Amino acid sequence: MHSSSSTPAHRDTLVSRTGFVYFPLALVARLPFAMGVVGVLTLLVSVRGSVEIAGLGSAMVGIASAVFGPLIGAAADRYGQRPTLLATACVNSAAMGLLAWIAYSPLPSFAVFAAAFLVGASIPQTSPMSRSRLVTIIKTELPTERRPRTISTVLAYESAADEVVFVFGPVIVGLLATTLGAWAPIAGAAALTLVFVTAFALHPTSSSATTPEERAATVAPAAELARPSLLIVVLGIFAVGMVFGTTLTSLTAFMQARGAAEAAGLFYGVMGVGSAILAISVALFSPRFTLRYRWLVFAVFIVAGEAILAAAGAADPGSGIGLVALGLAVTGIGIGPLLVTLYGFGAARSPEGRSATVMTMLGSAIMLGQSLAAAAAGAVAENLGVPAAMILPLCAGLVAVLAGLVNWLLTPPTAR
Repeated sequence: MHSSSSTPAHRDTLVSRTGFVYFPLALVARLPFAMGVVGVLTLLVSVRGSVEIAGLGSAMVGIASAVFGPLIGAAADRYGQRPTLLATACVNSAAMGLLAWIAYSPLPSFAVFAAAFLVGASIPQTSPMSRSRLVTIIKTELPTERRPRTISTVLAYESAADEVVFVFGPVIVGLLATTLGAWAPIAGAAALTLVFVTAFALHPTSSSATTPEERAATVAPAAELARPSLLIVVLGIFAVGMVFGTTLTSLTAFMQARGAAEAAGLFYGVMGVGSAILAISVALFSPRFTLRYRWLVFAVFIVAGEAILAAAGAADPGSGIGLVALGLAVTGIGIGPLLVTLYGFGAARSPEGRSATVMTMLGSAIMLGQSLAAAAAGAVAENLGVPAAMILPLCAGLVAVLAGLVNWLLTPPTAR
């Protein structure tokens, strides 16, 4: 692990261990992940002229990333982050180039889907690996009394960084596509991957003093990943992914019915920006406001916000827009802090040596929930109507509450 050469008095902070460059580097390195799904959607809609093919292609990216993400995390735990990130960065950049070439070629749709699946399967898991890297440094190199608050702060920052990237990633895709062409977002994501993910891989924090044999000896058995206390966290974060997927899709259908589909992203941003701001505030919470309380409190905010959204679906067109904005704002109050809470549980319950695996399991659960729920919400909107689709985010929020209740029973009162 990276260590600073500064004097001991100045070596008990996280930044002294990582260096100032680490945080902007890790932020930019996760941009390709946020650009990937939207970039594939934009490319295929423009080039292939079919929303259905584009939707299936982007779903392939999300599902493949969800399936292979934990395997990439497991490889990082066993062989180290550096070789794992370098390998995935190279394969992913090549896969994006292949997808763009196939999209413009006369090859059939299944070739497009195969390339999209390869893109998703090889996405470098920058965000979960950054969480794992920082939590490991805190747990092994910082004074014991500073660890709980520092971990809370770091997880709050990481969730806020994800929110910012997922708000601005689609904006960058839109700018590149409109100024340069439909191919530009994919080409941009491939270039960012090669440059910044490689730099993130080579950063000193990714190196370890242990040999591969020593790492293998200190990795807990894979069976420990199936503990109920950890699986309930995966279910909780899967529910948050479902909230994302159903909300964006039903909101798009709602705005499309009012002739303003392009405004859906702006309204969605109301939730994203509020969520990012509140995620940062988690670091200020009292330790007495424990994680199991936080899960239930913020899941209830999501349910309240999505209930308002469901009411907007049934309201008349005039008042519906105002209710949508209010519902998304209230949902945002819950989303950011709940994500930080769930990652906090993941960090606390990670089996020894399995930190990157657990963080990629959680990241993959969000993406899988989002992909499956978006597809389901789209089908409901098309076949049963917009008001029916607007109820789905409320159902997803209720799953998060139910998971929180189960977690309450699985968490000892004395534990975080």
